[in-house]
Amino acid sequence: MVDFSTLLPGPLATLILAEAGAEVIKVERPGTGDDMRHFPPQIAGGSAVFALLNRGKRSLALDLKAAGAMERLRPLLARADVLVEQFRPGVMDRLGLGYAALSALNPGLIYCSITGYGQHGPRAHLAGHDLTYMADSGLLGLVAGADGTPVLPPALVADIGGGAYPAVINILLALQARARSGRGCQLDISMHDNLLPFAFAALAEGFAAGGFPAANTLLTHGGSPRYQIYRMADGRCLAAAPLEDKFWRAFCDAAGLPETAGTAEVATCVAAHDSAEWGRRLAGRDVCCAIVATPEEAAADPHFAARGLFAHRVRTAGGELPALPVPVDPQFRAAPGIRDSPALGEAGADS
Repeated sequence: MVDFSTLLPGPLATLILAEAGAEVIKVERPGTGDDMRHFPPQIAGGSAVFALLNRGKRSLALDLKAAGAMERLRPLLARADVLVEQFRPGVMDRLGLGYAALSALNPGLIYCSITGYGQHGPRAHLAGHDLTYMADSGLLGLVAGADGTPVLPPALVADIGGGAYPAVINILLALQARARSGRGCQLDISMHDNLLPFAFAALAEGFAAGGFPAANTLLTHGGSPRYQIYRMADGRCLAAAPLEDKFWRAFCDAAGLPETAGTAEVATCVAAHDSAEWGRRLAGRDVCCAIVATPEEAAADPHFAARGLFAHRVRTAGGELPALPVPVDPQFRAAPGIRDSPALGEAGADS
């Protein structure tokens, strides 16, 4: 795989495939490299987030606008199975690295283009980030705070769920198709488009009921007491999701509430006790509730340890840390061990 992408969507996609055994050559700007190399926090002079996203890859430092750049890349591109790029539409063509040119060189090449709005359409050339795509897709408008302002998402849903994961899925589908036809193809991965499946309930209501939902009205977006976040007496929060009747009955029994209780009544009840008391009341019951954990608590969770999620390690120039868990079944991933984060330019064009 030859990876021209930066920051999160493309690098995470190629990381997932690298963890499953793909050889990934990351093409970076000379001198500065991927912008993610400079993101905090730093570990021994290098970025920890860059290390997590680029474990096991190799780095080729090359100015794509310099004379002779294509000639240096030609041998690598001629034998590559997959290329991943994340520029706006038309940029790779101007560099002589567009799909038409490279498919002539390598007819079997899978050429994966990840963009905000896709390769065509009225917004195709607009700049954006995760929050932009969330806003444009309508997804951001489904949940709002007390003053009506949409809630800032706790995850980069467009980058990961709309970009990285669909890229991996489609690359694997394209490789299967190539095994039958012998031909590669170009993949158009639009982060904006790929957010729509996350809004399936809103789309169903809008298309079927003749009116799209307002914020905080869907079953799992604030419209039911059975799917809410409630604050407890000590300031911690209870994530309550007893949607089905059997779970709701068990929750109401533990809370001492009638099954007809509404959101305000449940909130008052939950606020009357601290997290220790709620932990005691809910222990051993199937109620689909959890005390909201901090990232530190989650990282130390014995369940994750038992499943070996942090058994893999990544080594930087002067440090080492647990590798990023990736959605690859252990049978398709190398045994736990240490792999390096690439130093800028450590690979040559003949890699």
